[in-house]
Amino acid sequence: MPETQIYDLDKFMDGLKRRNPNETEFHQAVYEVAANVFPYIDDKPIYHEMEIMRRIAEPDRIVVFRVCWEDDNGRIRVNRGYRVQNNNSIGPYKGGIRFHPSVTLSVLKFLAFEQTFKNSLTGLPMGGGKGGSDFNPKGKSDNEVMRFCQSFMTELHRHVGDDIDVPAGDIGVGAREIGFMFGQYKRLTNRFSGVLTGKGMEFGGSPIRTEATGYGAVYFMENMLKHRGDSLDGKSCLISGSGNVATYAVEKITQLGGKAVTMSDSSGFIHDPAGIDSDKLAYIVDLKTNRRGRIEQYASEFGVDFYEGQRPWGVPGDVAFPCATQNEISTEDATTLIKNGCQGVSEGANMPTEQDGIHAFLGAKLLFAPSKAANAGGVAVSGLEMSQNSARITWKEEELQQLLRDIMSDIHNSCVEYGSDSDGYVDYVKGANISGFIKVADAMLAYGVV
Repeated sequence: MPETQIYDLDKFMDGLKRRNPNETEFHQAVYEVAANVFPYIDDKPIYHEMEIMRRIAEPDRIVVFRVCWEDDNGRIRVNRGYRVQNNNSIGPYKGGIRFHPSVTLSVLKFLAFEQTFKNSLTGLPMGGGKGGSDFNPKGKSDNEVMRFCQSFMTELHRHVGDDIDVPAGDIGVGAREIGFMFGQYKRLTNRFSGVLTGKGMEFGGSPIRTEATGYGAVYFMENMLKHRGDSLDGKSCLISGSGNVATYAVEKITQLGGKAVTMSDSSGFIHDPAGIDSDKLAYIVDLKTNRRGRIEQYASEFGVDFYEGQRPWGVPGDVAFPCATQNEISTEDATTLIKNGCQGVSEGANMPTEQDGIHAFLGAKLLFAPSKAANAGGVAVSGLEMSQNSARITWKEEELQQLLRDIMSDIHNSCVEYGSDSDGYVDYVKGANISGFIKVADAMLAYGVV
């Protein structure tokens, strides 16, 4: 037999960067996992011999395609579409579709890689994938969005299916876009199947799917605090974003007795020391969903401060929920949160904290829930929607609420099992990475070299 080569972390990352040049987001995501997994498998040579980490970091398949569509002025527009199918060792590929100008192959590879471990953590049979386009739905008419979605699905439908790859929504892809894509898939295939999740309730959707990511991030924070003998009750909470994740995080925080004091969008953030109660939150939902307004209008409506072009991490608060986008908490922001006495961070967005910021949180012994654990609630309920579609049933909201809470509790317990240090501190990053890795890796070992 040939001699087995055991890679150290630096050599592994050097090789990954050579094979994937200039993909900084992807490098960051792989490093975060590998930095925990390599020490764990140091005395488990089978994982090295079978090159498990290298295989997980090499997507099974990447589909890149042209998307042509016609705008309302009759002009032909061209965008680029992607689907990254990272790993299907434990189930069909599962992960969102993102429509945003910032979409690149590096961003989608990082998201698909993260999704592989996130889906593993849920305990549900789902592999990891992600897709999207550099198309920007903002400012487009419904007919323009429909034409784009139909063109996008005309190519994508060849590569997805209820037992192959089941996409969902993400940034820029909500109920409207999912409906247009599902309609086109049905037209092209003459099949009514659970090929997309996040669908409308009229055609196979699941209760609480929209709320699940924000709710799940709050439940995870609640679990971390409970593990320390504390709770969210009375805590001042910093939230970034004003989309679905942020909105429902605020709703659940309020229900659990916390007080949300910030929200944001790309223009800046508002600080409401009195708290964003249910009536104020309803105003934000109407502002962002129906009127397509800016968060600054909330400041004028309720007489609070608006901070143009800034993020809310300089405001003193007990806990923080970054729910906007990747790398929104810099190392400097992390240091500020620590100095201001922040006790914990639960990531509602995907990889919203820079690598050095994560190190700062862990060094200060903060409660820090990485996105692959904290925001897994969304894909968990997507998985439950898949189950409902397969059985042609719809579960009651109360059942799904309890299933979501149970799944987030189970993820928390897995992180504690693999992330507890000798001093009692729980490194949730290490716990999530190792726990998510084990299930995928052991399935891959069972299949042999495929």
